[in-house]
Amino acid sequence: MRIGSELSRKDGRLKVTGSATYTADTQVPGLHYAVFATSAVASATIEALDTSGAERAPGVVYVMTHHNAPRLRPPAPGFGSMTFLPLQSDQIRYEGQPIALIVADSLERAMHAASLVRPSYAVRPAQMSMLERFGPDADAAVFDTLETVTQGYDEPDTRTGDPDAALGSAPVSLSRRYTMGFRHHNPMEPSATIASWDGDRLTLYDTTQHVWGVRSVVAEALGLAADDVRVVSLFLGGGFGCKGFVWPHEILTALAAREARRPVKLVLTRSQMYAACGYQSATVHDVALGASRDGRLVAVAHDVVYANAVPEAFPEYAAAGTRTVYACPAIATRHRVVKLNTIQPTAMRAPNEGMGNFALESAMDELAYELGMDPLELRLRNYAERDPTTGKPYSSKKLREAYHLGAERFGWSRRAPHPRAVRDGNDLVGYGMATALMTTYRFPSAARVRMRADGSVVVESGTQEIGTGVRTIMPQIAADRLGIDPQHVEIVLGDTTLPEAGGTFGSSSTMGVGSAVADAATKLRLAILRTAIADKASPLYEARLEDLEVHPDGAVTPRGSPTRRDAYAAVVARSGREAIEAEGSWAPGGDVLGTGDYAMYTFGAVFVDVRVEADFGITRVARCVGAYSAGRIINPKTARSQMTGGMIWGIGQALLEQSETDAELGRFVSKNLAGYLVPANADVGALEAYFVDEVDPHASPLGAKGIGELGATGVAAAIANAVYHATGVRVRDLPIRPELLLG
Repeated sequence: MRIGSELSRKDGRLKVTGSATYTADTQVPGLHYAVFATSAVASATIEALDTSGAERAPGVVYVMTHHNAPRLRPPAPGFGSMTFLPLQSDQIRYEGQPIALIVADSLERAMHAASLVRPSYAVRPAQMSMLERFGPDADAAVFDTLETVTQGYDEPDTRTGDPDAALGSAPVSLSRRYTMGFRHHNPMEPSATIASWDGDRLTLYDTTQHVWGVRSVVAEALGLAADDVRVVSLFLGGGFGCKGFVWPHEILTALAAREARRPVKLVLTRSQMYAACGYQSATVHDVALGASRDGRLVAVAHDVVYANAVPEAFPEYAAAGTRTVYACPAIATRHRVVKLNTIQPTAMRAPNEGMGNFALESAMDELAYELGMDPLELRLRNYAERDPTTGKPYSSKKLREAYHLGAERFGWSRRAPHPRAVRDGNDLVGYGMATALMTTYRFPSAARVRMRADGSVVVESGTQEIGTGVRTIMPQIAADRLGIDPQHVEIVLGDTTLPEAGGTFGSSSTMGVGSAVADAATKLRLAILRTAIADKASPLYEARLEDLEVHPDGAVTPRGSPTRRDAYAAVVARSGREAIEAEGSWAPGGDVLGTGDYAMYTFGAVFVDVRVEADFGITRVARCVGAYSAGRIINPKTARSQMTGGMIWGIGQALLEQSETDAELGRFVSKNLAGYLVPANADVGALEAYFVDEVDPHASPLGAKGIGELGATGVAAAIANAVYHATGVRVRDLPIRPELLLG
């Protein structure tokens, strides 16, 4: 099966039968268990810490606190890790911060000992409130008093043209405020780390989306050479961004194993996940649009305020998509920060656009009603042929085709133009739509492909399988380049002893790792050919072109060979080697955002049918249709799965998910899945995902882009817009709660 064929997941049986080995399943001889004792306050100085009860508890072999923990080297400020590390001082910066780490010979004994730790604090007022400062009537001048983002991978503020003047003179304009609450990732698998030392060399089994990032940060913190740290992550039970960075528990587990002189396993509890590996920040969006009476945008302004941690500086450029999605001569975006007593926030599935898209696309819907124009027509009228901020052409863009495809499959033409026009029994029926957008992130990667004498092929790369289909599409890519069946190709991944690959985040693996695998497989094919030509016993020995069969993908085999795989295997067998292998690599040039001659994004159009129960305001999504312009699709089957999964993510964002905070206690209130709602089967209606035929030759040698996060954008805005169409009530705050619809 070649690229573009539907191939079922190669790891599906392993997962459904329980045979897949996740981090916490890893067996290590002599393993001991670590448990954190954590702070119940959010801002304080530890005045005293009594660990005597824990130290005397049965089975305890080591108790680490800020009093006896060796000093670590804090990671350098920047994208991807925290500069503040627990157990290094008496300072408490967030509720749930580790104050002690207990190592014992069983999990139950470690948990019991952790409960015996007795701290006393000098408590300071904690800053946990954010949205309360930015109600609908809050003075916009508050924005100018906040801290500007000073570091990151993009520009915090941009300005094209004169948006202020254009807004002031626009025939039609609007200015709206939209808000979104805190959200947590809640992967099925809690974070876990196993640390084992062999002299000065460390092996970490870790739940991570980037084994190489963990190696780098842990080595830096412990003062080790990077080559002395091996990181392994074979399967990940979901990450969604919270396992993309390196968190304190990974470093502290390694440190505890070294000090306790035995292997140590730490598995975070569900509650600890809410204060140990990030969250998506609450955000406030002020969006202003100006347009001519025929719907042409003349000005767009998007200001964003988001939460960050003391003293961290994680950037979330929620207005980044606003800079590129619509043609407009005057665009301004700004980002500011409110510092809170929490752990550092982090990327969540569809970072940046996943938040900002809701605000912009809601405002576009409001503008359409102001103009008396169909929301789809408004977007088509402002279709951007080039990036309006940079002036660069798009590397590829078939969004116009996606609009038309999605509208046709959804039946958008049947939409009634006015709100509250359609009922189905006691349900108010609404149609809404939105544009989807995601930045194309690209990271350099390497891979190795090996052909054995028995005809089997092994792909090796230090990438990660986080549930997105890497174990399926990488063998498919190698098989395509070799011209063989993917069933004969296996992949070895998740280990820093393999060729280095980028992280599995930012929808980047297909481009980076996939391109490296394609390069390695192509080189392997040529290496086999060269071996055959130099082999006196080979049918290809000193072969002439007319003696060879040249295939469309460039593979060369003896004319009339029974199968290409058999021909390759025969060459390997005659060479006297166990295998012939080749290494491949790919690097995008520029930076991760694809700077250069082209603007690189993926696009889509999302259409939603909602039903709102008239008496109680309960909203349900009956149907969601997405049509996407996302480059070449390697495997349509796994690609559709990614897009529908993203749609479900968007349903949660729109209707259910929010981490409530207690300003007085300085903590998230419900740190479990009883109080934090995620979509269940009953919350999800019919989902349909379609792709336009597209190849992007500039994004990657495969013509592919990333799709894993695109499906999560556009959905929340489309739902909010459909709710307005159903009820006539405009909700500008997520999640959309029933009480907001009842007047």
